[in-house]
This record gives sequence, C-alpha cells and structure tokens, in this order.
Amino acid sequence: MTKTADILCIGAVLWDIIGRHDENMERGHDRPGHITRVPGGVAMNIAMAVQAYGMTPAVLTSIGTDAEGQELMQACRGRGVITDHIYRPTDLPTDRYMAIEGRNGLIAAIADAHSLEEAGAAILSPLTKALAGWRGLIALDGNLTLDLLTQIAADPVFTKADLRIAPASPGKAKRLQPFLSHPTATLYVNLEEAGLLLDTDFPDSAAAASALLGQGLHRALVTNGAEAASLASGDTLITVTPPSVEVKRITGAGDTFMAAHVSAESKGATPEAALQNALQATATYISGDSY
Repeated sequence: MTKTADILCIGAVLWDIIGRHDENMERGHDRPGHITRVPGGVAMNIAMAVQAYGMTPAVLTSIGTDAEGQELMQACRGRGVITDHIYRPTDLPTDRYMAIEGRNGLIAAIADAHSLEEAGAAILSPLTKALAGWRGLIALDGNLTLDLLTQIAADPVFTKADLRIAPASPGKAKRLQPFLSHPTATLYVNLEEAGLLLDTDFPDSAAAASALLGQGLHRALVTNGAEAASLASGDTLITVTPPSVEVKRITGAGDTFMAAHVSAESKGATPEAALQNALQATATYISGDSY
C-alpha cells in the first residue's frame, strides 16, 4: 500500500441507488423526484466519512469484476479509500442497495448484498496475511452473515482490535448478539435496533444503552432520532439531545454518526464531546442537500 490505514472498514461496499421526493410519501405513491447512484454500503459510508475527517480508511469487502465493480473500485480510490485488500470474485456480481425516501423518512429499501454474503470469510483473508497483527480500529457492519459474525466474535484477532459495530438495518440487528460478550466491542444502534437485539421495548436511549451493558456488552451508543442519544460504558452514562433540524435525507445517517464519533475519539475528544460531535455531524448530514 502507498498509505497506511488508520481504520479497517469491513462489510458492504456497493452502489446506492436512492430515489428522493421532497414531500411526504406513502405506500403506492408515484411521485417526481431525484434518483442518484453513488458508492455506498455501511462499510463504504463509514470509510468515506472518516476520510473526510482526515483519517485513512481501508475496506475489506467483496466487489465483482463486472463493469459495475470496476467502476465502483475506481470510485472508491477516487474518494481516498484504500482498496488493496478487496476480494474480487469473478463469479459474483457487484452488490446494490435501492431505497425510496420522502420528507417523512425512508419509505422502503432493498439491500442486495448476496455477493458479500456468498464471499463469506474470503473477505477476511488479508487479516491473516498482509494485515496480520492489526491492533487498531475496525468498523464492522452487520451485512455479514450470522455465521461469519459469530466466527468474528470468537476470533482472537478481533479481541485485540478496537472493534466498532453497526447493525446495517433493524432487520439485521439480531445478527450482532454474539458481540454482547465481546471484550472490546462498541455497538452503535438506534432505539429500535436495541429493542430487537434484546427483545425488549425501551422508553429511551439511556435505558437501552444501560440494558446492553447489562448483557455484557463492552460499550453502547444508542440513538433515537430527534430524541436524546446515550453512551454507556462501565459506570458512565452520558445522554445528549441532538440539534433540531429539518430532515432531508436518511440513508447513511447512522454511518455518519459512527464515523464522526470514531474520528472525534481518535483525536482525543472526551466521551461527551465525541457524542456531541457525532450528533452535530449527523444533523448536518440529514439536513443537507438531498441530491
């Protein structure tokens, strides 16, 4: 590599195809709007965001050798992401994500990450070769299969790293249960995902973060939309209310939150300052230009 990575982002790197309409939408609506296609996926979103904060990310993922994959590889490099260790299967297509958003939030989405799931442990091979002995930051996303996530949770390589985990979506939150007893894992979830993970309805982020620690989790950050977000670690519980903004886009908001928090901590911010920084960055993102 010509550069040394500050963080490894492991998981989905794909094309995001997002359709947005400026007003509220409901099921069955057919409305004018804007459609964009940009590099996305949880791992890629985090990589791009930390790069914007001055960090150097590398991604471990699966990208096909088809035309879409070649274009995506070029787009990753153009955004300052190290691609040296990406698994490139010749028999699997490049993954895609499609979403419809209105002013009232996400209407529907489909994540086609089947190639990443089929690639399985092959994407981790650099950790036993070129990146052997990695002790730094790792951002892991829940788009990986339950079998692979379970394997990672028990792997000594990952117990020596600073492991940060995002569930990818509420539907995949339960996949992260193997990390509840992991010695170095920090879990970033929203209130719904925390509830699904523990099969409980929580009244607020503080209750959810505390409950996650009660299950053995090393550290938890729980967001709740426009309501207060909380960080729980050891005997510390910090709760901060995010800025009030008009929401113009949703996809990638959780990844922005995680990246901003990781970046702030890497620069020595206090726990409360890092949480405030992440909430401000997320507010700026969701209220920004939607296309």
